[in-house]
Amino acid sequence: MAFAEKFLTVPPPIEVAGRHIKRYHVTADPAGIAPDVEKAAYAILPELLPEPDGTPPVTFVVVHRGNDDGAYVNAYSWVWDNVLHYANAAAGQPVVGCPDHDPTHFVRPELPWIGCVFELPPIQHERDAWVRHMLVPEVPDLDAYLTDSLPEGTTGERR
Repeated sequence: MAFAEKFLTVPPPIEVAGRHIKRYHVTADPAGIAPDVEKAAYAILPELLPEPDGTPPVTFVVVHRGNDDGAYVNAYSWVWDNVLHYANAAAGQPVVGCPDHDPTHFVRPELPWIGCVFELPPIQHERDAWVRHMLVPEVPDLDAYLTDSLPEGTTGERR
C-alpha cells in the first residue's frame, strides 16, 4: 500500500486529573475517531500523566486510530519548566503487546517508541507554542498556549 497522510483534527482542550489537555486526533477515516475508541483512550489518560512539579499542568495528547485494529494514545506533558514527559497506551495491536484486537482495550506497552510519522507533527508545533507563550514572555500566558494548536488538515504537507 502506498503512503498517504492521515486526517488531523483538533478537538477543544479538556481537563483531566487537574491537567489541561490539548487534543489531536489522527485517523485515515474522515469521520474521525469512533466514540467508543475515544472514550476508552481518555479513560486511560490519567495513568499517563505525571505528578505535579510546579510547571503549569499542561499535556497534549495524540489519539491515533490505525488502519487496522490498532489505536494509540501518546501523552506529552510539560514538566520541569521546559521538558516533555512521555507516556503512551495502545489497543488492538498485538505486535506492540496488546492482548487482543479490541481497539478499546488499552494497555501500557513497554516499548521506547515516541510516535509514528502520523503522530509526530504536533510535537514541533507544541514546542514552539510553549516557547512563544510560556517561556519568552515575562508573564507566561497559559490561555494563549491552550488556544494555540496545530491547524486541522492532514498530518503532513505543512510548510
